[in-house]
This record gives sequence, structure tokens and C-alpha cells, in this order.
Amino acid sequence: MINRRHLLAAGTLVALALRLPVPALAADEPIRVVASFSILGDMVQQVGGDRVRVTTLVGPDGDAHVWQPAPADARTVADADLVVMNGLGFEGWMDRLVQASGYDGPVAVATTGIVPRQMAEAEEGEEDHDHDHHHGGTDPHAWQSLTNARIYVHNVLEALIAADSDDRPVFEANAAAYLKKIDALDARIRAEIASVPADRRKVVPSHDAFGYFAAAYGVGFLAPVGVSTEAEASAGDVAKLIDQIRAEKIPAVFMENISDPRLLDRIASETDAKIGGTLYSDALSPAGGPAATYLDMMDYNVRTLVAALRT
Repeated sequence: MINRRHLLAAGTLVALALRLPVPALAADEPIRVVASFSILGDMVQQVGGDRVRVTTLVGPDGDAHVWQPAPADARTVADADLVVMNGLGFEGWMDRLVQASGYDGPVAVATTGIVPRQMAEAEEGEEDHDHDHHHGGTDPHAWQSLTNARIYVHNVLEALIAADSDDRPVFEANAAAYLKKIDALDARIRAEIASVPADRRKVVPSHDAFGYFAAAYGVGFLAPVGVSTEAEASAGDVAKLIDQIRAEKIPAVFMENISDPRLLDRIASETDAKIGGTLYSDALSPAGGPAATYLDMMDYNVRTLVAALRT
């Protein structure tokens, strides 16, 4: 890709030759990045620093599974220098949005190189509906593993360098510092989970968003619905889950910041499981909340899980 700063510099020379006004500090403008959802937007911001201006389509506490673009979102994408998405079927609306916007720039897929987790079976009734968020049996929530987060960071770094090679040293330094924080948190999460007896590491969240976390850290998650929040658990499935909670003495059920709590309230009321708190799965909290960044989210979730499972 031709570096945008080189284009700006060439434009400045032309302007000087023709005695036209030159925009002040045009070459120092940050690159405009559109990220599909809040967790990914934070990762881009951490790597890009002050050399990026990040706009997030699905914001804090937003549910990307059911989100629908508005005309203003198409204009936002059209003005971008770079679009970054999760992939793995998470943003079923993205191709349609990019096409509607007329954007023809680079689209980076942050999960490139990640081995996707396959669901045991597709969501019940998935083949009977025409929703934009289908995952086809693939779990898209790969950010729930900090090992995978390293791959996200690498892909974001490469995309930013391709868009603005002049700032490569800045991006690489930011990424290196961020990866150190990721590694430190990963080690801390493993130690925290290890402090919980193995037979108590079973919980029930609102939907199946924690498969990568379960595989990475050894916690069992039994969700009443599939990978999408729009899926609805059948009465039979809920009854089976209640029986399993009772039989296995699962200690806690957890709300999610993007989900309707009524189903879990019912499950908790019919079992001995307690409401262990709120987990952040597919979206960050607003600024000032307990999960305003990706690393804050992962740290908050594990502390919330461990506090409930230890008691």
C-alpha cells in the first residue's frame, strides 16, 4: 500500500509549487481506524496509541450479535483508512456494511491464524432463520483466551504498519509493551484459577461465549443458549440444565452485561446455585466501569469468577 504520509507530502509539494494553502500538520494526522466492536477497538487503540483515531461500531455494553448498522455507520466506514474486524462469523453484517459504504480500503481480520473452536453442534434451529450473525458451528469469541489475544495484537500491528509504515517503530513499541501486560495477566489468571478446587470450577453464564476461556484455563461453562445471544433456550434444554446443576452441585450462575438476566434468575431460583455476579463477554463496560479495557475485562471476569467459586 502507498503510505498516506507520502501522498500527503507529495500533495504539499504540489500546493507549494502552485502557491496554494497547505493544510497545517496534515502529515501528522492519525490514521482513521474503524473497529467492529469495543473489545477490538481497545486493542487497536493500545497498539496504535496517539497515531490512530479509532471509531468503534458496536460500543460498550453493545451486542454485536444483534446489532444493525445505520446510515451513519456506512459514512463512518467510507471515511476510514483501515477497517478491523474479528472474523469467524462474528460480524455477519460487516460485508453488507462495507459494500453499502463504498469503502475499498484494507479490511484486517484480527483472528487470522487462530485455530477456531468448533461447537459440538450448530445452534438449534439455526438453519431455519436468516440472521446475519450465524457462526456455522464456529465459536467466534476467540479473545476470551489471552494466548489468542497475542495473535490479535500481531494482526492489528501488521495492519497498522501496512496502513502507515512511517509509524512502524511506534506501533512495534506499543505492541511489545502491550504483549508484556497480556503475558503478566495470563500468568495471574492461571494462578487465580488454580486456587479454586477443580470440582468447583463449573459455572453457568448467559450464553456460550466462554469456550476459549474454558479451554485455556480449565473452567467448565454450561450455557443455556448457544454462541449467539439471539438464540433462545428451549424449555427442555433449560430443564436439563437445571437437573445438571443440581446433580453436579454447580456453585454459581453469572449474568452477562449484554444479556437479559431473567433466564438465569429462574435457573438460580430452582437450584442451589447463586448469582455470582456479572461477566463481560462480548463488550466492554463504559468508561469508568470495571471493564473499560480488554485487560481490565479479563482481570475483572476472573476475579468475579474466583470470588464466587471459592465460597
